[in-house]
Amino acid sequence: MAQCSCGWSAFCCPPRPGVAGGSRRSGLILFFKYQGDHAVLCVRIKNIAVALAKEARLHLFQAQEWQKLQNSIQDHSCTEKFSKAQLTMTVNHTEQNLTVSQIPYPETWYVFYVDKFTCEENYSESEDIQFEMVLLNPDAEGNPLDHFSAGESGLHEFFFLLVLAYFVTACIYAQSLWQTIKKRGPMHTVLKVLTTALLLQAGSAFANYLHFSSYSKDGIGAPFMGALAELCDIVSQIQMLYLLLSLCMGWTIGRMKKSHGRPLQWDSTPTSTGIAVIVVVTQSFLLIWEQFEDRSHHSYHSHHGLASGLLIGLRVCLALSLAAGLYQIITVERSTLKREFYITFAKACILWFLCHPCLATISIIFREYQREKIITIGVILCQCISMVILYRLFLSHSLYWEVSSLSSVTLPLTVSSGHKNRHHF
Repeated sequence: MAQCSCGWSAFCCPPRPGVAGGSRRSGLILFFKYQGDHAVLCVRIKNIAVALAKEARLHLFQAQEWQKLQNSIQDHSCTEKFSKAQLTMTVNHTEQNLTVSQIPYPETWYVFYVDKFTCEENYSESEDIQFEMVLLNPDAEGNPLDHFSAGESGLHEFFFLLVLAYFVTACIYAQSLWQTIKKRGPMHTVLKVLTTALLLQAGSAFANYLHFSSYSKDGIGAPFMGALAELCDIVSQIQMLYLLLSLCMGWTIGRMKKSHGRPLQWDSTPTSTGIAVIVVVTQSFLLIWEQFEDRSHHSYHSHHGLASGLLIGLRVCLALSLAAGLYQIITVERSTLKREFYITFAKACILWFLCHPCLATISIIFREYQREKIITIGVILCQCISMVILYRLFLSHSLYWEVSSLSSVTLPLTVSSGHKNRHHF
């Protein structure tokens, strides 16, 4: 996806020379991951006379080559750096195209705006050049019609399949789940919070699908839907964090106090609630901070910023702390069934918290254009599996019946004579 330094609007002012919005900008306009052969850069200039007077040009660098120039021991001048561009387009027509071919594998390309004033230390401000830029990759038939960069190709199809899976699952299980929640059994709060988090995840997937569908047609997309998808994902992450922390801390503190009156239920205490609230606020702050560090519309970022690193560190610490707390419960638990319940819950927690850090680490061994897809698809699938495990755990007939101290009248999913053949999840 092309990312323009002046925002998501297709019309961009050149970063330099001149002042735009009260601040001076650098020469980098945008970057794009080209793939295949016969990829295209299309440019449409609104005020061509100004471009001709300034001798405007666009210089394209492979990301690795530009980094080598920046890190080179030799002190290259401004003019020397731009002279080493892999491709150059002189902006001398209202509309013109540049073909980018002979790309052995997908890689990032930087597009720089340069004119006769760019390398001058003292230059007078003049009228900005407004232009529309479209970057296209070849589609399956080799025609340059694909708006998606190499790093995001395939995500549109993935979110379509994900939304379809959510829809089919809802058609099968929504009615029985709703009936269970309406009965207000001992796990009512758990199921309600878990279902809310699941609906937010489904909403995030649907908003992402709408954004990518729009982007595939016009190269701009629906930025509001992209932002909405990130918001739904953030709220879902907060919901799940509060749920898992409240349950685990409540059980751990209850175990320390030798309280066995309400085993394996939402047994939150002021201490466990306080810990959950503090951690939730911390994660919320880091998630919002991450959005300001990287404003591209995707839920799982590239982890180059400080906020992303702190967020990954927090998730690792949470996984370790929850595993340690549940391990203390498991080691002293005599009931085999309860021990299996806690072990399964621990697996769901660890999968939820560690999938993102682990996939971010694993993605380092892959090429840059593959990393975002690996992290995005992998995290979503792992968190879906974690939710399925939790649903099966809290809706299980046998576990519900054996580990709860409540009578059969209050249990919403007991095995009675009229429901022996009913199965949930």
